[in-house]
Amino acid sequence: MKIGILGYGNLGRGIECAIRQNEDMELAAVFTRRNPEQVNILTEGVQVYSVNDIKEMQGKIDVLILCGGSATDLPEQTPEYAKYFNVIDSFDTHAKIPEHFEKVDMAARESGHTALISCGWDPGMFSLNRLYANAVLPDGNDYTFWGKGVSQGHSDAIRRVEGVKDGKQYTIPIEDALEAVRSGSNPELTTRQKHLRECFVVAEEGADLKKIEETIKNMPNYFADYETVVHFISQEELEAEHSGIPHGGFVFRTGVTGWNKEHNNVIEYSLKLDSNPEFTSSVIIAYARAINRLHKEGQNGCKTVFDIAPAYLSPKSGEELRKHLL
Repeated sequence: MKIGILGYGNLGRGIECAIRQNEDMELAAVFTRRNPEQVNILTEGVQVYSVNDIKEMQGKIDVLILCGGSATDLPEQTPEYAKYFNVIDSFDTHAKIPEHFEKVDMAARESGHTALISCGWDPGMFSLNRLYANAVLPDGNDYTFWGKGVSQGHSDAIRRVEGVKDGKQYTIPIEDALEAVRSGSNPELTTRQKHLRECFVVAEEGADLKKIEETIKNMPNYFADYETVVHFISQEELEAEHSGIPHGGFVFRTGVTGWNKEHNNVIEYSLKLDSNPEFTSSVIIAYARAINRLHKEGQNGCKTVFDIAPAYLSPKSGEELRKHLL
């Protein structure tokens, strides 16, 4: 399989590393909006192209992986490049997934390509676990917790506050809420009861620290609905202690079984990730294999993780899967 990467940031580099771990794949090309001569990739012998040259690679790439952001990049890029390639993106604006799907599906069907949107761990692996658990325990409740991990969007929001030089924000599940769910008691939890937001802020010299803290804690759509803690630290401490991009989380389904609903059951799926983008990349690469197979079978249009059988993700044959994993 020949893989193309569009965008060489954290996710793009993660895709490149994941390709190296899959013997049935190779990196064919990297495309960038920057000056290609200023983009240094890890794989020897692979060229970096301007995004303006991407259409010239039609027929030379089996799957193009789009590594842009969900806010402005992917809504435009995915339907556009589905006209020329089989594509995968990690679009994660949950409320806009149906709209995004329709646009990509139309483009892929018209061009005879196969596309996958919203691939990663949430949406993605967490989505699958919610679906499986809902099907198995129809009489129950869903709970999703994120963290402990870095929220890149919330960190960006911190850095936009007046007087802030730099900052990073961690989303942390509240342990009492986790244990209440694990107990099978089906608690009703508010947003504030489920997650804590911890902020590490580097202030500009002479900035009003109290004003910065109040602005962050009262920021609508980001922090106002949460218990938020703000720490002021030095740039050196931020770089030394908070340079990574860890993440993870938990998906629960609690439900009852039995004629009189007398038995409680808890399904729990969890992730603990040293690198959010590298793990997301690893999920995407497995699904790239599936998309390539589906395209060869003549299945066109847009897919989500719900539409793809697990066997399509693995390089192992059906016989090997039945023998070793079933």
